[in-house]
Amino acid sequence: MRRMPRGTAFIKAARRRITSATCSLHAGSLPTWILRQETLMQVKTQGLIIREQTVGESDRLVTVLTRDAGVVRAFARRAKNLKDSKSAATQLLCYSRLSVFKGREKYMIDDAEPIEVFFGLRRDIAALSLAQYFCELAYLMVPEDTDSEEYLRLILNSLHFLSKGTRPIRLLQSVTELRMLSSAGYMPNLVACENCAAYEAETMFFLPQRGIILCDKCFHGANEPYVALPPGVLTAMRHIAYVDFEKLYNFSLPEDALKILNAATESYVVHTLHTVPKTLEFYKTFLD
Repeated sequence: MRRMPRGTAFIKAARRRITSATCSLHAGSLPTWILRQETLMQVKTQGLIIREQTVGESDRLVTVLTRDAGVVRAFARRAKNLKDSKSAATQLLCYSRLSVFKGREKYMIDDAEPIEVFFGLRRDIAALSLAQYFCELAYLMVPEDTDSEEYLRLILNSLHFLSKGTRPIRLLQSVTELRMLSSAGYMPNLVACENCAAYEAETMFFLPQRGIILCDKCFHGANEPYVALPPGVLTAMRHIAYVDFEKLYNFSLPEDALKILNAATESYVVHTLHTVPKTLEFYKTFLD
């Protein structure tokens, strides 16, 4: 018995038979299963699962912050089956190696292997809720089909410190908020007073609607929200926005100053997005 050719060879053989036929078929009339095989492209990447949704009894629809393609949505068949290799690797907050087939309109995860699952987050509900807030920020800010390594690196480092408990939770919140906004093109002007260009003052005032600061001499009250910044908090905000990534987490503030820092970066997120993320509201219920 003649063995049937497979894959690309099978498609070529089908084409030869079609070409030799007297009916003279054109590409538009080829069987759809042949066209579908031709348009699929396999992509290997790494990414963090920032959303997951059950589809049917055993499939998952996941949203992935990838290293090199921005945020993508992909189906993972049989991923809810505990015996399937994709089960652990497509869970929320898992950083994984992914083999993805890219079609014209959708992505399909063919294979997945977990790299880091951040087990420490499951021991602290406040840390877990903050991690979910980070995921929502990525979903709202990172575009599709873009080099997203900077975003991924930021969130992975923040999740690492959050999981290990080696940085204050409030510090990680503001670092991730302000740095992600800055990377997305919403970097505030924290260099000097918007009016007189003063670099320092006893108190600076941050205006989140415009992303600017005013010194105490230029600030005469405002008809818009503001946060009064002591020198140490302003220095921390400048550090987060402007420093090289390798030094991003290398600073500290007392608890009272961290609360002011949170107020400034939170308000900037809300005014930039024009909404209060639900995960932020949930996370704040666990703060002292």
